Amino acid sequence: MSTARTRRGRSGGPRRRTTSRPVRAGARAAADSRPGRRTTRSASRSTATKRGPRFSGRAVVLGVLVLLLALTLAGPVRQYVAGRQELAELAAEREDLSRRAAELQAQLDRQSDPAYVAQRARERLTYVLPGDRLVVVGDAGDPGDTADPPPGEGAADAEVPWYEGLLGSLAAADG
Repeated sequence: MSTARTRRGRSGGPRRRTTSRPVRAGARAAADSRPGRRTTRSASRSTATKRGPRFSGRAVVLGVLVLLLALTLAGPVRQYVAGRQELAELAAEREDLSRRAAELQAQLDRQSDPAYVAQRARERLTYVLPGDRLVVVGDAGDPGDTADPPPGEGAADAEVPWYEGLLGSLAAADG
């Protein structure tokens, strides 16, 4: 029994012994083509000719699981982001409404003051307190003004058709 057979325990027949002599590069190809010869990968061979699979089965399964997890979490994450955006919009709206409420409260406080009411009445309704002097300035012009009198003062007696009155008012508005 040979030592090679006891070491390996193969049942493929007797194993040939190899020598430690160096082998030339040209003789190697002839030796590899013999039947029953065990082939080993040599360093001189290119790995590009014999490739393994790019992805193993475990890598594909892991990729599918990660993709499934991403798709499962996409809906809740989108809802979370939309909820946060809505909360931010509602907070901004709340600040605007509280500012508007403060402005309205200040206006209400102002209008409850009797001095403010009296001042507004004088401005809008031209009220005058006893002892005050009221001066109304009109747009009548200077006494030496040679401009035409305002329409309606001179020829109020003559009736004009409505369309001529409309055209006249348009011409007066255009200048």
